[in-house]
Amino acid sequence: MSAAGSSGRGAPPSELQICHEQGQREVFCGLAAIVWLHRKIQDAFFLVVGSRTCAHLLQSAAGVMIFAEPRFATAVLEDRDLAGMADCNDELDRVVGQLLARRPDIGTLFLVGSCPSEVIKLDLEKAAERLAQAHGGRVRVIAYSGSGLETTFTQGEDTCLVAMVPQLPAAPAGEDSLLVVGALADTVEDQFRRLFDELGIGPVHFLPPRRGSALPPVGAGTRFLLAQPFLGETARALAARGATHLPALYPFGVEGTRAWLLAAARAWGIADERFEAVIAAPVARAERGLAHYREQLAGKRISFLPDAQLEIPVARFLQRECGMQPVEVGVPYLDRSVMADELALVPADVRLTEGQDLERQLDRLRADRPDLTVCGLGLANPLEAEGLRTKWSIELVVAPIHGFDQAGDLAELFARPLIRQARLVA
Repeated sequence: MSAAGSSGRGAPPSELQICHEQGQREVFCGLAAIVWLHRKIQDAFFLVVGSRTCAHLLQSAAGVMIFAEPRFATAVLEDRDLAGMADCNDELDRVVGQLLARRPDIGTLFLVGSCPSEVIKLDLEKAAERLAQAHGGRVRVIAYSGSGLETTFTQGEDTCLVAMVPQLPAAPAGEDSLLVVGALADTVEDQFRRLFDELGIGPVHFLPPRRGSALPPVGAGTRFLLAQPFLGETARALAARGATHLPALYPFGVEGTRAWLLAAARAWGIADERFEAVIAAPVARAERGLAHYREQLAGKRISFLPDAQLEIPVARFLQRECGMQPVEVGVPYLDRSVMADELALVPADVRLTEGQDLERQLDRLRADRPDLTVCGLGLANPLEAEGLRTKWSIELVVAPIHGFDQAGDLAELFARPLIRQARLVA
């Protein structure tokens, strides 16, 4: 398909000029992934083993009032724990016992490591095995790291799903199935399931599931699509269990969603005529939704600071379907094994950076003066004070933006700050 304001061609991945930077970074840690994971897995509880700072981060990121009772909490490491004056394992066992007694509805308990728990070498994997046995198998206990020492915030989902992969049951021999990998809003998951049903693709499973007690099977007949571009380690863990990755663009906008669905359709031998007939109506709805915002977005220049790991596919959508002009696209890290299709569409004139040297990047941003900058929460207000319009990158993770029916909503996220600026100027 042709795209507004685009020739449709990008630089071959081998010819892309990528600037690699190291230095000060400005990102949330992996604990932030709990904000959307605890909403997705409805019978799960996330217990962070960390400091009061970890607790404050989660409360702030989730917007939770102190008297609310969400399905996450922090087992706070006190000075006595950090100094070795108390047995952290005994304390953890006590806290978990109290939690399970108060919340008998918990089906899966995630023990989430943090910077403090990793510094004192607290082995949460052994703790998970011990606690599962101690509670007689009533609850599945899984440990993973949400530490922000060397990661960006969306990697919290990747490490969580990697920890779940060994728990997945073996698929029946000879059964073909499709696994969609990555946390999706329930409405989006339902939309994709209906499309797969209409195409005749199935059985279809989702990871993470809505309930931790209903883990999807995996085996040699499992083919999987990544719904999020930050799940490279999960993809490798699934491949190690015999599953096959279906490479594709990510399902953002019409072009990405079509290519993503087509990868599954081709694997199942679906005829092109049937595929086009099934997607015709949702494509038409998506085009109508995008038409409302193309006028506000076309020709506008946009820069992405590295944060959510969604920068490359979202920039592709904005450039090829909305007519925006990416100036710089920064990513926290570049995993070519899961980004090859997206990299093939990056225009040669886009400045692509991996990693971050914050001061250098801000200098370039001030020189570029784009119409819109996508960045983390910590940078948005200072940049707004300098007269630069911003969009919070975390919204791209927590808002439903995948699929045909959300294409207009995705465009609106970027049109909104530009429309607000125009109204203020007027």
